[in-house]
Amino acid sequence: MQRNNLAINDYFKKRPHIKYIAPAMITLFVLSIVPTIFLVAVSFTNYHLGWDLSRAKFVAFDNYLRLFSGRDPDFWHAVYISLKFMTIATIIQMILGFSIAILLNEKEFKLKPLVVGILIIPLAMTPTIAGQMWKLMFNAEYGLINYILGGLFGMKIAWLSADMAFWSIMIVDIWQFTPFVALILYSGLRSMPDEPYESAMIDGAGKVRSFFFITVPMMRSLILLALLMRAVDSLKLFDTAFVLTQGGPGNATEFLSLHVYRMVNAQNGLIGRGAAVAMVLLVIVTVVSNILIRLQRKETSK
Repeated sequence: MQRNNLAINDYFKKRPHIKYIAPAMITLFVLSIVPTIFLVAVSFTNYHLGWDLSRAKFVAFDNYLRLFSGRDPDFWHAVYISLKFMTIATIIQMILGFSIAILLNEKEFKLKPLVVGILIIPLAMTPTIAGQMWKLMFNAEYGLINYILGGLFGMKIAWLSADMAFWSIMIVDIWQFTPFVALILYSGLRSMPDEPYESAMIDGAGKVRSFFFITVPMMRSLILLALLMRAVDSLKLFDTAFVLTQGGPGNATEFLSLHVYRMVNAQNGLIGRGAAVAMVLLVIVTVVSNILIRLQRKETSK
């Protein structure tokens, strides 16, 4: 016993950092690892909401086979629109965010702190509040957007209809998180050295060539970081879509996160099948994250 205590004490003496990271590791284990293990276990059962766990039966891969065989007709639609939303929203946010960052970096003016403060406003809002605000503006009859469109062009758009709901959610997401990309890239541009640009000017390179051959390569690591964060968040989208459409009309905006919600809530209570969908979402997020993280590591190691 005493020998074991000495071995433990010797172990911690050689690794003094462990006592500092132990609280974070314990918290991570309790709040992340344990629920994930429970999620995996439940996904292999037929567990229903309200059941005692003893009633659940092991069904092996039946929940997953149901998804991939097409017995759940809404699953592949949810995968498609989730990936479509992630791709389009992330690309637009990166382009607009980079453009705003360049404009802020190129021009010095007295109201720049005010502009930066305005950019922070959407980020300070929770997605539910932003969704409620935009839901009022998207109202087909009394919304501000249709009022302006009607006054200028004499037209009205049913923003939350089956045809437009997907794009309406994307507008809200782009409005709220483009400033996030802009501020990250702006901070990177502010830290760029002047010497490469001065050398490029001496060699006769214009602003366009300097941007593609100096700015982008030197900012690539930060660009990939912003891309990673926005791609993962877009895949996990829930709050904004739930507030605006609850996945409707029909299943027009039933992203994977909303598909999980519909399956496990009180109306359906299919916890086991919902857990299987959640595991698929977790795998997709993990794959996308690993691809982007590897790309970023390659850039930082150069």
